[in-house]
Amino acid sequence: MPLHNIGINAHLLSRQHGYRRAGIHQYIAQVLRHLPPAEDLRYTVFTGDAPDLLAELPVRVIESAWRTDNPLARIVWEQAAWPWAIRREKIDLIHSMAFVTPFLSRHTAVVTVYDLSFMIYPEAFPTAQRIYLQTQTRRSVRSARHVLTISESGRQDVHRYFDVPLEQISVVYPGVEARFQPLPSAQVAAFRASKGLPERFLLHVGTLQPRKNIPVLLEALAQINRPDLHLILVGGKGWLYDEIFARVQALGLEKRVRFVGYVPDEELPLWYNTAVLLTFPSVYEGFGLPLVQSLACGTPVIAADASAMPEAVGDAGWLFPPQDASALAERIIEACDDSNQLAQKRARGLAQGQRFSWRTAGLQTADIYRHALS
Repeated sequence: MPLHNIGINAHLLSRQHGYRRAGIHQYIAQVLRHLPPAEDLRYTVFTGDAPDLLAELPVRVIESAWRTDNPLARIVWEQAAWPWAIRREKIDLIHSMAFVTPFLSRHTAVVTVYDLSFMIYPEAFPTAQRIYLQTQTRRSVRSARHVLTISESGRQDVHRYFDVPLEQISVVYPGVEARFQPLPSAQVAAFRASKGLPERFLLHVGTLQPRKNIPVLLEALAQINRPDLHLILVGGKGWLYDEIFARVQALGLEKRVRFVGYVPDEELPLWYNTAVLLTFPSVYEGFGLPLVQSLACGTPVIAADASAMPEAVGDAGWLFPPQDASALAERIIEACDDSNQLAQKRARGLAQGQRFSWRTAGLQTADIYRHALS
């Protein structure tokens, strides 16, 4: 059985606390942790900022001296330095774990595309970032041997926007770590007290950026005349977020809305367990990892009926049209007032959360490497 050397670009891993530690970072880190040891595959991981995150894994780590936490430096590394490293390390197949493959490399390539928000909602991106992602993702998926997406919705988007045959696109769903589970009530109460949290609050988890559709969530909250119901937003500042803070003031919600910023990964299960509901009004998501994390913790969810979110939620939550603040307000009131339905959703959510496994994601990724090499 021949041994194949797989070169994996993991430069979006980050040890810095902030929005870079959000969804894509988590997906890359977990897939790498769950790649199966194999006699026919050797994993060589190229990274810049976070080689310590890969300690004790069955992978070979090559740390770059480039400061690729800077987006421009990362792009230059991907396009100029990585092709040389690929040849030097005698790589047989490359896996670009975030949208773009190197133009100068002619190696067999696999590329992961998390979503096509830059195609579907281009106005939500700074101009330079949008143009780069649109042009280079199109080139990369068309030249790659195989494309990975994180939902069936994303698979169909890649096919529709870039004309990639469906048989060349595979879905590798994210997983849910075991720490996302219902926690003892005493532990939850202690966390609530330590953070000074209200008894009843809605939770939003995600980077502050336009497609998260937070203004609609704020408008829904303003329509609910229940001063004891608060909203807490967990997540770092991304881009074009000033409208969110302006809307809080315009709606007079300063006393009911709290921004806590980025929180450590290990703290997230406590936030889910303490909330009444997770509210997730995004206009577009490649998958929506917070949805299944919340469900696994026993906290029901209300999500927009758009893109991949119905795949993540299944029958375990409430859905609403993403631009309809009144419909969202109705779902929130229904969830808060109907204890029987809330209990049913909680039970379904625990089962739904168990459907998504990082071990499965690692095994599927390795199988895709073999398929691409064959």
